[in-house]
Amino acid sequence: METIGFIFICTGILFNLFGCIGLIRLPDVYNRLQSATKCVTLGTCSILAGVIFYYGFNDAGFKAIIAIPLLFFAATVAAHALVKGAYIFGVKLGDKSVKDDYKDVPKS
Repeated sequence: METIGFIFICTGILFNLFGCIGLIRLPDVYNRLQSATKCVTLGTCSILAGVIFYYGFNDAGFKAIIAIPLLFFAATVAAHALVKGAYIFGVKLGDKSVKDDYKDVPKS
């Protein structure tokens, strides 16, 4: 079980690394938020799943079980709220953006 935990932790670290690279390399706030959200949901949740496999169902494992759904739902809702708020306040899309899904939605 420790090997499976180690694999999950390494996978989570790689997702977090790629998310950090995306924060630096992507052109606008919307793409950066997408990168950060993927980083949290896939990377951190993988690390927490690795903690469950590595330590088992003790105090650390139960805390990881509680933290995974909290992080998953909180990160996605927060990212959606940040993107919607940035769009309402007039932050422009990047030059290479292809589609604007909020263009026809009234700002409220």
